[in-house]
Amino acid sequence: MSLPVDPASLPIILASGSPRRRELMAEAGYRFEVVKPDIDEIEDPERTIQALTRENARLKAEAVAHRFPDRIVIAADTLVLREDRALGKPATREEAFAMVRSLNGRTHQVFTAVCVTSEQAGHEVEFTVVTDVTFKNLTDEALRHYHTLIDPMDKAGSYAAQDHGEIIIDRVEGSWTNVVGLPMERLATVLTEEFGVTPA
Repeated sequence: MSLPVDPASLPIILASGSPRRRELMAEAGYRFEVVKPDIDEIEDPERTIQALTRENARLKAEAVAHRFPDRIVIAADTLVLREDRALGKPATREEAFAMVRSLNGRTHQVFTAVCVTSEQAGHEVEFTVVTDVTFKNLTDEALRHYHTLIDPMDKAGSYAAQDHGEIIIDRVEGSWTNVVGLPMERLATVLTEEFGVTPA
């Protein structure tokens, strides 16, 4: 495939306010800027979790790409699926506890949709990674104690795999970094194969 501009020559922007995604990108060795997208995320219970996360990831990426057309922009959207209900970030502490309690002793799925785009290169790639996570069966007291160790308010499903996750998580089947917020294994492949970008 011939692109108008060699994307490997373009700087990277991570379109995210998530410190966890920044850490994952930095740990993988990428050089990048951070620009938080200014959009209203779609919340539509009628849409599938796959459609919802993909559309929100695309909205974030394209909002930033319009401002910085000479960059490769990476955006992601993560939701937790418990049975047939999507869990995003909680609005209150009570909702946060109800969320984590609903996952207790059960297996749920973490969906992360990623959009990588460059207006100047005229190229955009989207993908979704799904990981199964099983929680231990804990008492309400143990769950409340866990919430004293983290800030559940900015996390889908009200938990953080990377922060004291061993307290609540029994096992993870699939990408660990996907549960943290950015599936680095698949992202690295896309950056290399589709955009010619490798870690610095």
